[in-house]
Parts: sequence; structure tokens; C-alpha cells
Amino acid sequence: MVVVAKDSPYKTIDDLIGAWKENPGKLPVGGGSSPGGPDHLAPMLMARAAGIPPKQVNYIPFDGGGELLASILGNKVAFGVSGVGEYLDQIKAGELRLLAVTGPERVKGLDAPTLKEAGYDVNFTNWRGIVAPPGLNDGERDKLVKLIEELHDSDEWRKSMEQNGWDDAFLTGDEFGAFLDAEDKRVVSVLKELGL
Repeated sequence: MVVVAKDSPYKTIDDLIGAWKENPGKLPVGGGSSPGGPDHLAPMLMARAAGIPPKQVNYIPFDGGGELLASILGNKVAFGVSGVGEYLDQIKAGELRLLAVTGPERVKGLDAPTLKEAGYDVNFTNWRGIVAPPGLNDGERDKLVKLIEELHDSDEWRKSMEQNGWDDAFLTGDEFGAFLDAEDKRVVSVLKELGL
């Protein structure tokens, strides 16, 4: 998601991107990950979709969400990029203004468009995966996949998803492998452009 402080002059994602395009280096964006991480990749893909060369973006990495939140609220950065669950409470309390979500669908209960809806061809989610070392035989692999499927189908998992505002993008086996290949190809061009 893309957020600004409640007193930010940017009321919409178009307001923000319009100002960003005028002078990309003067509008610092903060994220809770180092260069190459998801909070860095999302604004780089946003910049590219808006016609801003990613190398011109002034990205400031923070050591996690707490430092980033303080910098957004203290107007040290023009906007921040993070996961929905990270700042849901601050959005609901009115301390942060949500301008857009980077995923493929709007977030239930929040009034913000997707970047695609706003006219920027970006669909980026911060996903997690579980991987095993190479060399597993088919039986070992199948046993691990079955275990993960059981965990995914549990009430505890569904509760965690709801509490954290997570989307369910569950994939296993070859489908997960194909997803990883596609993600790698999608972000490698931005990383190369940035020299990472």
C-alpha cells in the first residue's frame, strides 16, 4: 500500500504521482526493506509505470515498520510503501491516509483504489513462501506439501489472514515454482536498471 501522513498535501494517488513526476529526487519514499526488498521494489515499479526512471527515485530504507512510520508521520518522507497489515491501525485511526494498494484487488474495508484502477500498470504483492533444500525425493516433497496444505486449511491460518489483512494466494509444487520464475523475470529488469 501507499500511505502518507494525515496532513500531507497529497489527497489522491494522482496528486502524489503528479508531484513525484515533477521532481522525483525531491519526494523521498520510505520503505521498511533494504534495496531489492519488497518495499523497495513496489515504488520502483510504480515509478516506471508513471514514466519516472527508477534511478531518479529517492528511496530511503528503514529498519522495519516502526522507523518508517515515525518518518511518515514526521514528514521525513513524502510517502511510504508497506504491507496493509503493518499500518492498518494507523489508517483506521486517521493518522495515515491510504492513497492506493499495490495488489490486484481493493482491500476490503479500506477506501483506496488499486494502482491499476488509478491508471498505473502495477500489480505487486509482498508474498511469502516456504522452500526446502534441493535433493528431496518425491515422497519427501509430497509429505511437506501435504503438511503445508493442512496448515493452510486450518482455522488458525484463516484467523491470521483476517487479522493481518492478508490475501490468500496459496500455491504449492509446480504452480509455486512457475510463480517464482515469473516473479524473478518481472523484477529482474528493475533491479538491473538500478544496478542491484
